[in-house]
Amino acid sequence: MSSPTQRKRVQPIVYFIGLTAALAGLLFGLDVGVISGAEKFIQKEFQISDDTIQFVVSSLLWGAAFGALFSGILSSRLGRRKTILISAIIFIVGSVLCAFAPSVHLLILARFLLGIAVGVASFTAPLYLSEISPQSVRGSMISMYQLMITIGIVMAFLSNTWLATYATFGGVTGGHWRLMLGIIALPAAVMFVGVFLLPESPRWLFLKGFQEKAVDVFKLMKLDDAEIASEVKEIEDSVKVKQNGFQLLIKNSQFRRAIGLGVGLQIIQQLTGINVIMYYAPRIFGMAGFEDTNQQMWGTVLVGVTNVLATFIAIAFVDKLGRKPIMYAGFITMGVALMSVGALFVLGGESRMVANDRGIMESVTVLKSLNFAYPAIFALLIFIVGFAMSAGPIIWVICSEIYPLAGRDLGVTFSTGTNWITNAIVGMTFLSLINGVGPGNTFLLYGALNVLFIIFFLCFVPETKGISLEKIERNLMSGLPLRKIGR
Repeated sequence: MSSPTQRKRVQPIVYFIGLTAALAGLLFGLDVGVISGAEKFIQKEFQISDDTIQFVVSSLLWGAAFGALFSGILSSRLGRRKTILISAIIFIVGSVLCAFAPSVHLLILARFLLGIAVGVASFTAPLYLSEISPQSVRGSMISMYQLMITIGIVMAFLSNTWLATYATFGGVTGGHWRLMLGIIALPAAVMFVGVFLLPESPRWLFLKGFQEKAVDVFKLMKLDDAEIASEVKEIEDSVKVKQNGFQLLIKNSQFRRAIGLGVGLQIIQQLTGINVIMYYAPRIFGMAGFEDTNQQMWGTVLVGVTNVLATFIAIAFVDKLGRKPIMYAGFITMGVALMSVGALFVLGGESRMVANDRGIMESVTVLKSLNFAYPAIFALLIFIVGFAMSAGPIIWVICSEIYPLAGRDLGVTFSTGTNWITNAIVGMTFLSLINGVGPGNTFLLYGALNVLFIIFFLCFVPETKGISLEKIERNLMSGLPLRKIGR
């Protein structure tokens, strides 16, 4: 892309395109957030154990990993836009099946299908945004996708709270987990209509030989002739390499380095611990001493709102301060916050015998007084701020920037697939960790990992602020150390 000094004010049509494509993130967030409010009602209705409910939670994540792995082939052959449309259709079907699942096994299968849609969307939407966005606002546009994820999460939390405690259907008040899962079909239909009106990625059009159509997209974005010529020149230079992703993977060690970096970044994002809070927020509030369902559900809403507001920090500063300074601040914030939560559970936790959702008495660790509970919740919210302003959006930004164009589909497939596999492992082990080593040690572990991740960023991660995708590609392929390819 051309340099910021050559670009005039970004036209509103660019933001419209970005916002519409980012609706995929809204659905992503809705599906991530909805299970936290539904899981205890599902556990009660089907009389299942913690181990089984972990499979209900993680089935969507394994489906997302599967969807992400083949979405590269789809987006390469069909285009970014059509692939997002396919994900919208699967969102609709999966949500309806979840709402009507007669057994836990069919619910797990339906959530796996829904996960495929999440995986396809999480691969394709950031890729589309990175390829259609002007360089001067590329970081902000991709961060918009993460913002929509956070908005989707808080919308799910609000919907869950109403359906869990206030709504009356069929003479029953509260606990309507089927509606929680099924209502997502509505925004999925809205996304389908919106994306249907969007143009295709100009970079994908160039890769497929449709140069005139690509130029038409630039004209739609209100670029002048000089800007279009600059865009076309840089893309043409980039697509001269005719190798596809698999050929690059086999023959080009520089591409393999980028793959390794993308995989590492996605593992780091999930091991920050964000999704143990998003998937099990009501339980965590329960362990903190807030035993009332209404308190737990409103606590999750507070988490979601904090997540949304803090994401604006990344959107505001990612293209001004750069990626790495914000990441360093985020890791320190997240590490200190989670270690504080762990310390409070170690110092103020006590074992109590309580009835679980199946009516069986079991020993659980809870904070013994509000003197420990309120600081723990405050620290959790600080952790959310740290993640939302850093690892949440910025790791997606970096992963969309580091791969060469001819191998970008495969590169993003690897990194996104890794994200979901790690996500699934985290989702299906958190309750086991809590039950095995206790909440204090679990939070201390995740906190310590955040501090260690700073070393990885110092050694391997480039600063990509203000650098064109084509320049990053040239630096990578010339053999520069990974941390220097953003020169």
